[in-house]
Amino acid sequence: MALFNRKNNDDAAATTVAVDPALAALTGDYAIDPAHSSIGFTVRHAMVTNVRGSFGEHEGSLKLDGSDPANSAASIDVKIASVDTGISDRDGHLVSGDFFDAEKFPLMTFRSTAAEQLGGDKYRVTGDLTIKDVTRPLAIDLEFNGSATDVYGNERVGFEGSADILRSDWGLTWNAALETGGVMVSDKVKLNFDISAIKAAAPQA
Repeated sequence: MALFNRKNNDDAAATTVAVDPALAALTGDYAIDPAHSSIGFTVRHAMVTNVRGSFGEHEGSLKLDGSDPANSAASIDVKIASVDTGISDRDGHLVSGDFFDAEKFPLMTFRSTAAEQLGGDKYRVTGDLTIKDVTRPLAIDLEFNGSATDVYGNERVGFEGSADILRSDWGLTWNAALETGGVMVSDKVKLNFDISAIKAAAPQA
């Protein structure tokens, strides 16, 4: 379900835009539901396989404009100490000073600065990603998975997407050389987002 349906005007070369009423109705403020969302990553290990991890504690908000997605916005805070790769020793290394230094920098944050429709249900949200004391721009490609009212009466929307980063751009440079060549941890990291968000109740008149 796309935010816009484009129709050609037979009487003119111009293209008009019709807003989908169903999506216009989704306009509003949403809170990300951490119990039904995941924020994770995939990184190459020892040049031969992938390690996957996620952050169990995060919160955020979405401001959706179903009539004009350019007016939409997103904000996410991720608790670094909640990282989970399935191996406690590795998680301990990730939160240490070699990597995230979670004691000094407890949060990873994203604040959007722009949003656009790429076509159909695909969108791109651009913003500032802060890890440790470094803030750099990041573009996240997302797919709108639809909307639904759950059994508790909550209006939900869902998005999933990803973005590739070089961790060294955010000062995460620890590594170890392999005897056979290459390094223990790749510089390229894929960030993965699977978001379910609940619409805030309309204010009482």
